Amino acid sequence: MTCTLSGERKATMIAALAGGWVADAASLGLHWLYDSRRIHEVGGASPEFLTPKADYFKGGFGYFAHEGKKSGDISHYGAATGVLTDSLLAHNGTLDIRDYQQRFQAFFGPGGRWQGYIDKPTRGTLDNLGTIKQKDIDHSQLAESGADDMQLPAISKLPPLVASYYGSNNLLKVTEAAVRVTNHNDEAVAWAKCTARLLDQLYRGNPMPAALDAGTAEAPARNNLTEARTGTVLDAPGAGDTFGRTCNLGEAMPVIFHILSHASSYTEAVRTNIQCGGDSCGRAWVIGPAMAALYGVGGERGIPLSWLARLRDAPAIITNIESIAENI
Repeated sequence: MTCTLSGERKATMIAALAGGWVADAASLGLHWLYDSRRIHEVGGASPEFLTPKADYFKGGFGYFAHEGKKSGDISHYGAATGVLTDSLLAHNGTLDIRDYQQRFQAFFGPGGRWQGYIDKPTRGTLDNLGTIKQKDIDHSQLAESGADDMQLPAISKLPPLVASYYGSNNLLKVTEAAVRVTNHNDEAVAWAKCTARLLDQLYRGNPMPAALDAGTAEAPARNNLTEARTGTVLDAPGAGDTFGRTCNLGEAMPVIFHILSHASSYTEAVRTNIQCGGDSCGRAWVIGPAMAALYGVGGERGIPLSWLARLRDAPAIITNIESIAENI
């Protein structure tokens, strides 16, 4: 939207965006199972792309939310990312708040296309959109339709937005506007700016430590992020024990930073994120794009081609990803 991408940067962008979709689908089967021991019993060393089953949650603490979903399906996080992607594509890669709000309401609201779990911020946003007067929405410059909520939906939709505003000085301003559509909360906005800086640095081709430093500079709880990056051993379940496994951004972001600091491949990062437990799908929308931006698709460290092939509706998703990259 604001600059011309080189072939190398375009390939990085496409891989990064694909990385979010694949990581989300890979995590769905054990999403919201909080017991790492039970996750290991069910999934072993390869817990990805399991068909969601209530039986997996027996004998372990968790919440089974994805009845009827199949292996390769995306979560509600992916569905919401798709809504924002569609809105961006409809406006040549720019954020149109009113269009985004309308699409969000139409997709997740009564009679909409989404069939699956509806989280708290989505319910709150739908309630707010239903009560805001038409003229107020039409004339608003900063979206305030979101729920007062600081959970992972605030950041999970950011990968295509950050890509669309590659090279733009308005990235953080646009990030705030987009986040407040669904999460009208100052701390959620701060974590979103942290995430946007992190992803932007990786999209530009900078190394992971520099990207994590840039993200940390925007974070509301820097000490936890610094602590999460210490040590030399990847231990996502241990990070979950220390910081928490829930959807709350104050818990999720240190776990994300721990995994990004220590994982050496896309596969390792996604698997250890699942093994950590809790809101693995929400965290996947930062971990997947970040690792894929570094390592691309294929090879020993990139997105496995077999995983990409298991993503339901992969051709349509990849077409939209390529269109996002073309619009930059």
